[in-house]
Amino acid sequence: MPFDYSLDFQNLNFRQHPELYRVGKGEQGVLLVEPYKSEILPYWRFKNPEIAKESSEKIYEIFLAYLEQDDFVGADMARKFLQMGYTRSRRYANHKSGRKYQKNELESGKKKEILPYDVDPIKAESAAIFKAKWIQAKTNEKYLQLLARHKQMYEVD
Repeated sequence: MPFDYSLDFQNLNFRQHPELYRVGKGEQGVLLVEPYKSEILPYWRFKNPEIAKESSEKIYEIFLAYLEQDDFVGADMARKFLQMGYTRSRRYANHKSGRKYQKNELESGKKKEILPYDVDPIKAESAAIFKAKWIQAKTNEKYLQLLARHKQMYEVD
């Protein structure tokens, strides 16, 4: 099922209402789902490999703590932050400004043209660090069990 953007994220606590959480695709909802966003976001950094290593390890620790509590929503949010650490690092590794497309083309509705690549090996290394932790999280056996259970209980069509 798709991520439900129609919910009142300002007033919704997903720890109290896990039945309302939808996994969605990729990183959907990563900056909306509370209280998890506020618990994980302060540790999310990728400026350089040292910071990315510290950040990804801390977020992975949080991921494991949620798993210990059988808190699937928290674990999935931590997984999404790890994935976002990878994708954002990759974006900055490929485009120094972080902008992938020409700004004026996005607004005008024209076919999007990707800006030229300007490879940053430091951000690429940060991306690789996050990618390793993200893969570790998304293939974790307990995570996969809780994912299946959540989908069976709450995401039945």
